[in-house]
Amino acid sequence: MIKKWRILKIREDCAAMQMAIDEAIMMTRSMNKVVNTLRFYTWKPAAVSIGFFQSLEKEVDKQKLKEYGYDVVRRYTGGGAVLHDKEITYSIILSDSDVPSDIIKSYEKICSGIIRGLGKLNLNGEFKPINDIIVNGKKISGNAQTRKNGIVLQHGTILIDVNIEKMFSVLKVPDEKLKDKIIKIAAERVTCINKESEKEVSIKELEDVLKQGLEEVFKVTFIYDNLTKEEEELAQKLYKEKYSTEEWSCCR
Repeated sequence: MIKKWRILKIREDCAAMQMAIDEAIMMTRSMNKVVNTLRFYTWKPAAVSIGFFQSLEKEVDKQKLKEYGYDVVRRYTGGGAVLHDKEITYSIILSDSDVPSDIIKSYEKICSGIIRGLGKLNLNGEFKPINDIIVNGKKISGNAQTRKNGIVLQHGTILIDVNIEKMFSVLKVPDEKLKDKIIKIAAERVTCINKESEKEVSIKELEDVLKQGLEEVFKVTFIYDNLTKEEEELAQKLYKEKYSTEEWSCCR
């Protein structure tokens, strides 16, 4: 019998709420109150997320964020600072028994679902350890993961379009003197759906093929559902008391 996992309707929301929802689902999944869950989301307004261990002051130009009207949030997962603008983000929350115990292999298994989905758009993706997906040798998706209480949360971005100059106007670089060179290198190493696809791809179409890819890799069927009342309440609490606070974002 094919397992049935949950998929939530795509959600557009602010950065702090998106992170709060991911953690709320992880908490309820750890208590076995919900099944493994996939969701896709977009960011409004655009935002920078920094990794759990990063310093906000070192990674982000807060004045530029303010000028653009962008949000900033610290993720529950590790990794580097990311500008979330013209993209779709996915998160999958599942039991650690459903992925390999080896971290890189677990990234590879989940990312292989994303890669299979991209293949349905005639985009030939490859997994690049530790946690990237590349198309034609260029990065199109970065991913991050955390594990707690027997549950894995992995989320990642799939770039629909990208503006490298704007990205590096809000993200700090180690040496300002080398900024132009860093931007040039990044432009050569990063790509997006709009550059690689032969046709325009809508958010809905992208969501559908990525869902199908993950279904095929995990041999499951995703059933559309909503957050439970408990998850909604947990998310609101985490949003107010954690992710929207300066103490959380500036705590490193």
